[in-house]
Amino acid sequence: QVQLVESGGGLVQAGESLRLSCVVSESIASFTFVAWHRQTPGKEREFVARMIASGNTEYADSVTGRFTISRNYAKKTVYLQMNSLRPEDTGVYYCRASRGLLTKWGQGTQVTVSS
Repeated sequence: QVQLVESGGGLVQAGESLRLSCVVSESIASFTFVAWHRQTPGKEREFVARMIASGNTEYADSVTGRFTISRNYAKKTVYLQMNSLRPEDTGVYYCRASRGLLTKWGQGTQVTVSS
């Protein structure tokens, strides 16, 4: 069974950076895409960034130019580098891996950005 484990969240001040990691229990190359989403209380989970198998990336407008998604095949890890963080980036960040009808989520990691 595929498992995803996120880490790297924490409490930072506005303008600072964090790097989130997502370790996947099997080869990243087996997935059509890997992605990051986030959720705040009372809101639906929202898309943040995605990397498809070819390496192409997509970002939500709100994070374009500040966040970067990347992967390391050898470490079976997906990263989200977050720079110039803002209070509105606060939330639980979830890693996602999908192929065909299969979608797996991690348990999430909390990111809190203070003003």
